[in-house]
Amino acid sequence: MTEYEAATLRDPSSELTATFVPSAGMIGTSLADGGVELLGQRKGLRAYVSDHKTMGIPLLYPWANRLSGNDYRVDGTEVTLTPGSGGVHTDEHGSPIHGTLAGDPGWRVVEQSTSELTAELDFASRPELLTCFPFPHLLRLAITLVDRTLTVRTTVTATTDAAVPLCFGFHPYLHVPDVPRAQWLIETPAMRARLVDARSLPTGATDPHPASTGVLGDQVFDDGFDELADGAVFAVSGGGRRIEVRFDHGYPAAQIYAPATEDVICFEPMAAPTDALRRGGYRVARPGEPGVAQFSIRVTQVR
Repeated sequence: MTEYEAATLRDPSSELTATFVPSAGMIGTSLADGGVELLGQRKGLRAYVSDHKTMGIPLLYPWANRLSGNDYRVDGTEVTLTPGSGGVHTDEHGSPIHGTLAGDPGWRVVEQSTSELTAELDFASRPELLTCFPFPHLLRLAITLVDRTLTVRTTVTATTDAAVPLCFGFHPYLHVPDVPRAQWLIETPAMRARLVDARSLPTGATDPHPASTGVLGDQVFDDGFDELADGAVFAVSGGGRRIEVRFDHGYPAAQIYAPATEDVICFEPMAAPTDALRRGGYRVARPGEPGVAQFSIRVTQVR
């Protein structure tokens, strides 16, 4: 069986560590505090690579969440997606989901130290990727672990005259160890809820969602939001530990996912709302103007 070489970062000022696997799509497989795991492991790395079963902190690229169909149009470029080809996979309703880079081995590490990791993937060199997303560009992830904070900075640089749609996201599976799910305290910022249909696709209806704090209890989430301000903070707390996800900049949309059957909660930073690649409403990286987005996860001790 294939062995995947992992890169483990260490915070110089604490016992926090973070592990990423460049040869498996640059997925984050661990965020541990003194050896205590804070990410949901679910079915593990091999299931992620072989069956696209997400875990840890996967990158969702070039689109996050679902698309409402197998085709989309950007300016004069029309694209048809083929499920099972070019990295396209679908949900139970046949909707293309989470992009095409799950487990992709094409990442190249360009810088690594005790607390920093930078890797790149060149879309222009991959014809099978351009078939599904025909916008040549360089994708760069710069990850740091300092002062009990994991920071993930994504840069998209167009390498031709074509602008690149920015519809990607991340899916951090957070877990509060040794505390029952029902007792987790959840904090969410002010934002706007985007209501969905039975296929989990936006209907176009929206509701305001004021900032809130409350116990998770038996609540189940798989909900989309937008109109998030730069610096918006989500958090889950329990057992004397607080895990905070900050949408530093470039992430105006989010998904909250907390299934009844697993002890995880996800606050997913998204560069554009669900189905934006088909409906519009996204930023682009233009030639000479890279698209940049950053989120961070901070782990603190609380009373």
